[in-house]
Amino acid sequence: MAKEYSRTQRVGDQMQRELAQLIQREIKDPRLGLVTITAVEVSRDLSHAKVFITLMGQDEDQAAITDNLRILNDANGFLRMQLGKLMKLRSVPQMHFHYDASIRRGAEMYSLIERALAEDRKREERDDDGKE
Repeated sequence: MAKEYSRTQRVGDQMQRELAQLIQREIKDPRLGLVTITAVEVSRDLSHAKVFITLMGQDEDQAAITDNLRILNDANGFLRMQLGKLMKLRSVPQMHFHYDASIRRGAEMYSLIERALAEDRKREERDDDGKE
């Protein structure tokens, strides 16, 4: 019977939970926005992890994204040390922070769909008015 939930997935999920709390409680940089960890992908050998983040409650312009990624990458050593204390791993994966634009793209797609539906409704109303 194959494992449905691999070790790398379990480590990634635990890293996601622990990092979310660590970033919120331990990083005191006032320039850091409200960061949400959306996913953590851990390599098979557990040596590297891609940490995907989004920014909530602020403009998501490229400068803000770059600044927040730089702050998190600067705190990488501290975060790894804290994760080592919290998680029972022989070695904590080297983390690489990436911006996850999927939530923003989803909101943009939603607004496009809503706009298209509203235009269709207007068009149907005009067609109905013209037929009567």
